[in-house]
This record gives sequence, structure tokens and C-alpha cells, in this order.
Amino acid sequence: MIAIIRLAVFGFMAMTVVYVLVSIYSGSVRREKLEKKFDAGGVEGDRDEYIKAGMDAYRHGLRHRLIWLVYIIPTVVVAVTVYLVNYQ
Repeated sequence: MIAIIRLAVFGFMAMTVVYVLVSIYSGSVRREKLEKKFDAGGVEGDRDEYIKAGMDAYRHGLRHRLIWLVYIIPTVVVAVTVYLVNYQ
């Protein structure tokens, strides 16, 4: 029982690190796309406001929410594996 608790604690710590890194990377890629699009021309208004509005839209979008799969998929895989090994 202690082993599974230890696995869960260290697993969630590792998944948290991966989640933070993927979030930072994905946000920086989105910001870079917005900056390049504004610099290419054809966009009216202030550059900082355009990037801020684009990042707000990103934070409420599907792509940002899909990063939560970093927690969901490994947890489900481990739970199914534990079930199949112990109860089948």
C-alpha cells in the first residue's frame, strides 16, 4: 500500500513539472505567433494590446485546456494497469 502511495505522490510531482513546462512552452509559441502576425502587417492598433487580447483568447481556448491531459492520461493508464494486474 505504501508503494502505491509513493508512486502516486512522485507521479503527480513529475506530472506537475511536465505540465508547467508544457504550459510555458505552449504559451511562448502562441505569443511568438501573435508577434510575428502583428509584425507582418495588416493588423490595426497597438501591438501590446493585440498580443494581450490574443493571449487572453488562448487562455480560454481548447488548446490551453488540452494540456490538462498531462494529468489525465497517465493517471488512467496506471489505474487500468493496476486493475488489470491485480484483479484479472
